[in-house]
Amino acid sequence: MDPTSRQKAAGPSFLDLFTPKLVTVLREGYHLPQFKADAIAGLTVAIVALPLSMAIAIASGVGPERGLFTAIVGGFLVSLLGGSRFQIGGPAGAFIVLVAATVDRHGVDGLILATMMSGLMMVAMGHLRLGTYIKFIPYPVTVGFTAGIAVIIFASQLHDLFGLTLSEKEPGDLIPKLMVLAKALPTVNAGAVGIAALTAAAIVGLNRWRPTWPGMLIAVALASCVTVLFGLDVETIGTRFGGIPSMLPEPTLPTLDPATMLAVLPDAMAFTLLGAIESLLSAVVADGMTGRRHRSNCELVAQGVANIGASLFGGICVTGTIARTATNVRAGAHGPVAGMLHAVFLLLFMLLAAPLASYIPLATLAGVLAVVAWNMVERPAFRALLASSRGDAAVLLATFGLVIFRDLTTGIVVGFSLGALLFIGRMAHQVEVEAHTPLVADDVADDANGERKAYDPATATDPDTVIYRISGAFFFGAAATVGSVLDRIADQRRTFILDCSAVPFIDSTAANVIEGAAQKARKAGVRFYIAGASPQVRRMLTTHGVTPPLANFAASVRDVPALFETAAEAR
Repeated sequence: MDPTSRQKAAGPSFLDLFTPKLVTVLREGYHLPQFKADAIAGLTVAIVALPLSMAIAIASGVGPERGLFTAIVGGFLVSLLGGSRFQIGGPAGAFIVLVAATVDRHGVDGLILATMMSGLMMVAMGHLRLGTYIKFIPYPVTVGFTAGIAVIIFASQLHDLFGLTLSEKEPGDLIPKLMVLAKALPTVNAGAVGIAALTAAAIVGLNRWRPTWPGMLIAVALASCVTVLFGLDVETIGTRFGGIPSMLPEPTLPTLDPATMLAVLPDAMAFTLLGAIESLLSAVVADGMTGRRHRSNCELVAQGVANIGASLFGGICVTGTIARTATNVRAGAHGPVAGMLHAVFLLLFMLLAAPLASYIPLATLAGVLAVVAWNMVERPAFRALLASSRGDAAVLLATFGLVIFRDLTTGIVVGFSLGALLFIGRMAHQVEVEAHTPLVADDVADDANGERKAYDPATATDPDTVIYRISGAFFFGAAATVGSVLDRIADQRRTFILDCSAVPFIDSTAANVIEGAAQKARKAGVRFYIAGASPQVRRMLTTHGVTPPLANFAASVRDVPALFETAAEAR
């Protein structure tokens, strides 16, 4: 076998798994036409990311500048080191709930520390190659938690959408939040409502009639101009935060206090779980749009480094963002340089236009996030899952409800657990056990094409031999059912044959069940044969002690010596 063939047979090497896509693109040849395409795409994405990054940061309970720091530093590192050609990193709406809760419990310093710890965890996950398993999150779980996050994002914007004046601190939980907001309804600011409505209408209208235009940026600029021209009494970035800085801060390490690290560990783990799911889901979306394939573990490492880098500059959680990544693809990006340029353009916007950000009304940014929340809900998928089966509907609704009324981590864990149990139940029901009394010597378990064929009728049967055929994956979910059938080995039988030719896989629980059946057969003086077991199945059985003389193996039912011995006696 030549070296190339050996490498393909062994699978991708370590370098193949962790080589950034930027290196791959540069090796293919990168010239001026590709750079122009990436520059246009990067500028397009930067225009979208500018208002969105500030809006997400404000909704998360921190200043708008931290959203920009995150998009600049984190976005650059994600594209520089990532395993996807088109991934755009930055602050994401999915993190609003978690970030706001962390700030509420531990302050901004605790948030930055949790972000750095999350980055270290993601790097470890990538090197342990755990990114391969993130794709096993059930579809109803992803739809449910995305819809739940959308509801929470929208609820978090009601304060600024209506310009309410609160007499007490706004709670994080949905029901108490709505109760506090309801008490403040008499303080509704008509100007804020009008600006928010204008923003949302402008974004929706431009996306429908001029989809190539930067709808969010135009809407924010229009609403800001209307606010200034008409002198509307609404809160702005300048009145609440005093504007944004015109340069990046110096990188500094967060306080690495053991007690604080232990306190923020649950938050860091939640950031890691959500960041991994969100980033790899975004990369999958980009793959579907372009026909490319991302490197999931390389992407996790890049996301981890990006979170570490963002935390050094006072940023918040970084993840791959589906909307901005899709925008990047639609804008004609060629490779990761587009994402790197998007970060550079954001930095230039901040350096040159920081004073103008003071005039942006908070109601405008709330309108932007309200549209984002509406677009996050996958309504056709939600309806389809509700109609598909009771199991999928239960997983969807459990995830959706827990995300809204409990927390995001609980929703994902419970939804995943329910989905796994549902899958196990379905697989267990696919396992079949059939008992047969065969023809003495002419019975065949399979035809030449490998298709299952029923055993022949008992016209010239051997009453002392019985065959049990197992069909399907034999694992712990079906062990109890199959075990109860195998326990029926009758003492009067001389030969028991277990046909495993239709068993693609068994686990240790199933192997233990077969070992128990073989032990019972030996005590009863019954000869126990296993026919048609694949090498993988046979290896698992022998590991658990299913070996001669306890049980003998045969290539097929026809090859079981006892059948031919019985045939000779009959003749």
